[in-house]
Amino acid sequence: MVRRTKYNNYDDSFKATAVALTEIPGIKATHVADALAIHVIMLYRWRMEIRRGDIVSNKKTINIDPKMQVELKRLRKLEREHNLLKEEHSLLKKAIHFSLTQKKKSSSSST
Repeated sequence: MVRRTKYNNYDDSFKATAVALTEIPGIKATHVADALAIHVIMLYRWRMEIRRGDIVSNKKTINIDPKMQVELKRLRKLEREHNLLKEEHSLLKKAIHFSLTQKKKSSSSST
């Protein structure tokens, strides 16, 4: 495995904003990490650093656009609905396959 030689350095305001995004109700840290192209463990580490006081976050300077909050919540809702539909589709495919195999078994045993 090749070791990385260059690492990204993020300033405290970026870290504090990323942590603030994870504190929005209905928004998961994994989604924020994916959107920011960082690993989710970094977010958890930044949360811990903010709690300890290593990263000074001034809540007044962190501005999260209300439209962005609404859009993130809407996106999360659509993702949940999409996953539910995919699961239902998968179950229906399994039910159809099971039904067809039962018909084949019953028709072959009657002849």
